[in-house]
Amino acid sequence: MKNLIALLCTVSLSVAAVAGPDHDHGPKIKAGPNGGRILTKVEPHAEFLVTPERKVKITFLDGANQPVAPKGQVVSVTTGDRMSPTKLTFVAAGDALVSEQALPEGNAWPAVVQIRASAESKPMVEKFMINLAICSGCKRAEYACTCGHSH
Repeated sequence: MKNLIALLCTVSLSVAAVAGPDHDHGPKIKAGPNGGRILTKVEPHAEFLVTPERKVKITFLDGANQPVAPKGQVVSVTTGDRMSPTKLTFVAAGDALVSEQALPEGNAWPAVVQIRASAESKPMVEKFMINLAICSGCKRAEYACTCGHSH
């Protein structure tokens, strides 16, 4: 039994030494051109970005990760306190859609993003946490982290 405990301690310390501060967090995730999170469940893909004014900017992207103008897509985001959620609606602003409302106060909320190709089509739904804390690895907001580690 003592040998087993000694072996387990040795193995765990060896793993900790190998996984030092420069260890790999996993596969890198592609960054959006503006530093936001890329939503890949919709075509064309879309970048989700929180602006300094705490509004959400949705930019649609072509295959080369370059912005393309929206073509009739309808976007809504539900976020904030689950007992009193905030629904964000979007308007066109240049080659993107920007929320008319700002995000609620705080730095982390669950989000449900719905993107429809047209007002009549079935929505693509993506759920994630909007976490504005800065990742120590990639220096991006956690919601847009490209390190590949879990949040």
